[in-house]
Amino acid sequence: MPTPQLFHHQQEFQLESGATLPGFQLAYTTYGTLNPQRSNVVWVCHALTGSSDFTDWWCDLFGEDKFYDPREWFVICANTLGGCYGSTGPLSINPKTLQPYFHTFPQFTNRDVVRAFDLLRQELELERIHTLIGGSLGGQQALEWALVQPDVFERLVHVASNARHSPWGIAFNETQRMAIRQDPSWESSTANAGKEGMKTARAIAMLSYRHYKTYNESQQEPGHSITEDFRAASYQVYQGEKLAQRFNAYTYWLLSKAMDSHNVGRDRGGVEKALTQLKPRTLIVGVNSDLLFPVEEQYFLHEHVESSSFYLINSSYGHDGFLVEFEQLTEAIKDFYQQDKLKAALNYEEQQW
Repeated sequence: MPTPQLFHHQQEFQLESGATLPGFQLAYTTYGTLNPQRSNVVWVCHALTGSSDFTDWWCDLFGEDKFYDPREWFVICANTLGGCYGSTGPLSINPKTLQPYFHTFPQFTNRDVVRAFDLLRQELELERIHTLIGGSLGGQQALEWALVQPDVFERLVHVASNARHSPWGIAFNETQRMAIRQDPSWESSTANAGKEGMKTARAIAMLSYRHYKTYNESQQEPGHSITEDFRAASYQVYQGEKLAQRFNAYTYWLLSKAMDSHNVGRDRGGVEKALTQLKPRTLIVGVNSDLLFPVEEQYFLHEHVESSSFYLINSSYGHDGFLVEFEQLTEAIKDFYQQDKLKAALNYEEQQW
């Protein structure tokens, strides 16, 4: 069974902005057992509203008799800094004030998040990671981490994400934050501040996560006499209510801002130059119907990451296709690993000659 654990960093942690946290904790989940060579580590970075329990939201990829079987692999995922699934975030107690952070929690970037992840990696004495994998926000963090620690990761699986967040994506996120700001409770310092606004924000987000075809196939009315109370309308309300039961507006706000600030070219001479510094063998995966991270963003990565592999998932689920089309994603990773075996075999034959 997956094992939830906590990592405590007791020293002051400076963020990219110059702000500091007086230490933090990360909730993380492990599954499987390290082999004697410690060469079977897979590190997962979760999406915006995900948790460290990757068997919950990527259950068809991880588990017994799945592609990443815990009998063969040691899989780990940490809840992001600023999260609300056990890691230090806005609802945590600030040890300096003995009160929850709420609005005073400092803004952070993906670069800050992966530096925190790396402290956990060092604590666990994981010198090499076989595969680093992430989708969406998690894909942004995985790419950033592979640049921050170029000699740690052997392979990178970058799914439905980008090298720099687009004006289109930023506009979607700001529109959601506008909804949160319109909630009068957002100005208060309480655990439920902005909750109603976040429900609307989530409904807006669903329009970027899915696709016209998704709604047409799943929310179409069966008859011709309906004039109100449409399935698509109730579905939007349901999605907002569902998220509000497990998330908070502070974390939603902070993580969407971290996504906006994603730019691997920052302080590295631009995106193209930064991507030439990427060392892991890289698989880039896109979803053909993705509206939020359109496939041209993954084609751009493929063009600028030397010797990268590319796989296009065909799906009517839009951006969420990376969470749904597990058979195609499994096939993509399987083919990616198979290339390693073929290269090893060719190198062996050359050595024999």
